[in-house]
Amino acid sequence: MKRTLWIVALTAVVAVFWVMAQTPAQTQPQVPVTPLLQGLREVEVASVADAMEQLYGTKAYMYHDMRPLFTTKFAGPAVTVLMKKEETKEGAAAAQGMLDAIDAAPAGSVYVLVAEDGLDFAGAGGLMMTAMKFRGLAGAVLDASMRDTPQVKRIQFPVFARGIVPSTMVGHYRFAGSNIPVKCAGVMVNAGDYILADEDGVVAVPKDKAAEVLKKAQELDNSEHSMYPFIEKFRSISEAVKRFGRI
Repeated sequence: MKRTLWIVALTAVVAVFWVMAQTPAQTQPQVPVTPLLQGLREVEVASVADAMEQLYGTKAYMYHDMRPLFTTKFAGPAVTVLMKKEETKEGAAAAQGMLDAIDAAPAGSVYVLVAEDGLDFAGAGGLMMTAMKFRGLAGAVLDASMRDTPQVKRIQFPVFARGIVPSTMVGHYRFAGSNIPVKCAGVMVNAGDYILADEDGVVAVPKDKAAEVLKKAQELDNSEHSMYPFIEKFRSISEAVKRFGRI
C-alpha cells in the first residue's frame, strides 16, 4: 500500500512540474474588448475614412495597393515597427527587434510594420505570421510586401500588404524601433492608434479621436444602409441622395 501511495504521489509531482513547464512565465496581455473597440470592429472602413475627412479634414486611409491576401475584416490598436534599409552581415540579429515586438504584442492588437523602400522585400512571412496568429493578434498591416502565402492562407491569418514577393529583409534591413510613430502607406500611425481593415482598405484613427469618429461613422453607415432598399424600390439614386444626404 505504501509503495502504491508513493508511486501516486510521485506521479502527481511529475504532472505538476510538467504543467508548469508548459505554462508561459508571464500571462500574455490582452486588449480589452470595450464598446468602442467592438463598434470599430463592426463599422465599415469607408465610413470611417469619410468620418475622418468630414470631422478633421484628414486623409486616414492608406495607399490603394495596401490589399488583403484574402477577404477579412479586423480592428485593433497598433503595435508599430520600423525597419531601416541597411545592408548588414549580422543575419537575423539585425532584425531581432521586429520579432520581439510580436512576442510582446497584446492579443487583439494589430502589427503595423513599415519597411523603408520595402516593396521588393517581404516584411513578414509564414513564420512571423504563424506567431502572430497563435498569439492572438487581430491582424497585420505591412508597408512592405509579404511572402509564404500558402502558409498564411492555411492558418487564415488576416494580413494586408502592398505586394507579394519571395525575398527576405534579413541582411538588407535593420530594426529601428517599435511602438514609435511611423508613416504607413501614406498615413501617420502612433502606437495605440486604432487600425481598421476590410475589403475597401485600411484606415488609421488616432486613439484620442476614436470615439467621435466611431459615432460619425455609425451615422454614415446607418444612412447608407437605409438608402439601399430605397434605391431598390424607387430606382433613383438622385432621390435617395436628396432624402438621406449621403453619397
